[in-house]
Amino acid sequence: MKSVPRRKELMVPVMSALNKLGGSASVREIDDEVVEQLQIPENIANIPHRKTGNQTRLRSRLGWARTFLKRAGFLENPRSGVWAIKPGQQEREVNPEEIESTYLRNLRSQRKEAAQNDRQELEDEITPDSEDESWHDELFTVLTETLRPDAFERLAKRLLHECGFVEVKVTGKAGDGGIDGTGIAKVNELMSFHVLFQCKRYKNAVAAGAIRDFRGAMSGRTDKGLFITTSTFTRDARKEATRDGVPPIDLIDGEQLMEKLKEFRLGIEVETVEKVSINKNWYQNI
Repeated sequence: MKSVPRRKELMVPVMSALNKLGGSASVREIDDEVVEQLQIPENIANIPHRKTGNQTRLRSRLGWARTFLKRAGFLENPRSGVWAIKPGQQEREVNPEEIESTYLRNLRSQRKEAAQNDRQELEDEITPDSEDESWHDELFTVLTETLRPDAFERLAKRLLHECGFVEVKVTGKAGDGGIDGTGIAKVNELMSFHVLFQCKRYKNAVAAGAIRDFRGAMSGRTDKGLFITTSTFTRDARKEATRDGVPPIDLIDGEQLMEKLKEFRLGIEVETVEKVSINKNWYQNI
């Protein structure tokens, strides 16, 4: 394999992965299963999406594949980060060409009155690399090029506070083995875990060696680690983070980081448009 599979080439593998995973799974589980089934090489799986490194091109196209399968009635998205095969759709044949052509026809119909000469625009709109994530790109640039290293560590501290951590401290001491801070994760006010965290403003994928180095710095100090990055993690890095017999390390990649910053409105302003509709039946039955 010399290039990232196209969206159309991923629809059937996504359905196959979900069937193997019992009909429902998280985004990460689906992506990993597809990579395993297609035997996608590490260097292909880690090609960055667009010019930024907060998401891989493969993950972006897998996301599009799920979205198109949802539009075609194969999948549902019951809650954020979880996808499932709709009841009765397990054995239905997936025709990627038909799914894409149907979407394109509908899109052209919807935009016909607004633009008469937008064929090329419409063709570009449904290509895998055209997803409207301009705010991701802008934020990635801010985090990796504008923000100072110490400011990024303070941002991580603020984010952990918003997520419910207490006693979060930034250490960042030289010779501390890459430990950037400490905190306590509270669970239902009954249990707590002391956590060491490391945050790296990387553009390239974090490899397994960085995870092993971080675990070495954790040795004897805590049973839990958290690694935050602006980029992505290689498959081997994710395996290393959950390897049996060693303290586990939770991973937050660039995409998850940005979504959390958006969720807690940390430097991100979200404008919503109010849509008002009239329920005529309500008035008739009052």
